[in-house]
Amino acid sequence: MAFKITDECLACGTCLESCPNEAIIEGDIYKIDADKCEDCGTCIEECPTGAIIEE
Repeated sequence: MAFKITDECLACGTCLESCPNEAIIEGDIYKIDADKCEDCGTCIEECPTGAIIEE
């Protein structure tokens, strides 16, 4: 997995809805399930706060 969700996450749900692999885990700050993530980058493109970064 090449992506990480930072503390800038507002838990708005945009990445959750846009992820084609259902790899986003809900919480106060969302997380990415490494087993489901296929590094497509959709979450980075859709995040309105820029909270998802490449590691």
